[in-house]
Amino acid sequence: MKHLPPPLDLSQLKVLPLAQRTSLSRVEDILVDPDQLPPACAAQRRAVIRDCARKILEARRDKAGVILMYGAHLIKNGAHRLVNALVDGGWVTHLATNGAGSIHDWELAFLGRTEESVRSNVPTGTFGTWDETGRNLHLALLAGALRRQGYGESLGRFIEEDGVKLPTPQSLKQSICDEPAHALTPARAELLRAMVKHKLPSGPVRVEHPWKQTSVLANANRRGVPLTVHPGIGYDIIACHPMFRGAVIGRAADTDFRLLGRAVDGLDGGVVLSVGSAIMAPQVFEKSLSCVNNLRLQAGRKIVQDHSIYVVDLQDGGQWDWTRGEPPKDNPAYYLRFCKSFSRMGGVMSYLECDNVVFLHHLLHACRQGGQIALS
Repeated sequence: MKHLPPPLDLSQLKVLPLAQRTSLSRVEDILVDPDQLPPACAAQRRAVIRDCARKILEARRDKAGVILMYGAHLIKNGAHRLVNALVDGGWVTHLATNGAGSIHDWELAFLGRTEESVRSNVPTGTFGTWDETGRNLHLALLAGALRRQGYGESLGRFIEEDGVKLPTPQSLKQSICDEPAHALTPARAELLRAMVKHKLPSGPVRVEHPWKQTSVLANANRRGVPLTVHPGIGYDIIACHPMFRGAVIGRAADTDFRLLGRAVDGLDGGVVLSVGSAIMAPQVFEKSLSCVNNLRLQAGRKIVQDHSIYVVDLQDGGQWDWTRGEPPKDNPAYYLRFCKSFSRMGGVMSYLECDNVVFLHHLLHACRQGGQIALS
């Protein structure tokens, strides 16, 4: 039998200090002030946003969940404080993003800058090869795994606490030998491997985050609101680093998928917001909802119902009126996953073609106008 060639040896990657990167976005330039009036928005869009706010307020009054799933551009475009205000007001009970959303959030909290030129950096082999980003995200996930934490909680705590405290290699070895079948043994082994191979010190590892107050991850951690991260292996720049381990990312994402399922189980009469997430949100949500319904039916419970879904993106929705249901297969709109998948998820789906930050800004103000009375 012919043998396949060996995989690429990523441990030989040359990485560079993050401060050397030409970053395209600076936190002081992009942050949107939640207390300022939102920009102009067409009357038809404002009507949909007001309806969305009303559904959110009703859901929170009835103790139902509100899940905000968002893509990385929401962070790159400076919506941190808008998202944080929605969490602080009690109007969002669960946050979910992709790997890139977590990376931009961390880089802005750590450096105050994020985003690079893909076109310029791929030919030079420097796209994503930034030492602190790959190193610290893996460090956060490695340490969080020992506490049985997922991706979002591990990284949010890492930002909020300005680093982690690592055990000694000797204590990890002893735990592995004493309890080889323990559920934490794989996580302990991964951390031990990383500490030896990459010369990580035991004890406190201090990583300052001067802009942590703007971080969505850190704010969720402070407020005790779950923020789950749903990455892909090889999707994100942390794969371009010698410390890259799919097992570390996969373990954290496994926990977060199950945490999202817990939020979906509380969605009866609730609201799902998918804002600027063309792939992650529809793909992850449909599997999570199926798992929840499977378990409910086994327990003799009804499936998730009476939920409302609002999908927001800049695309025109394939020029299809999604209130009519799903388009036929010969219509190009059928292949817009971010609309089609959510239209199949029960409840009522509304699609809004709108700038993501403008949508959240108007939604926040609409919730503030009626929120405190509805939530009391």
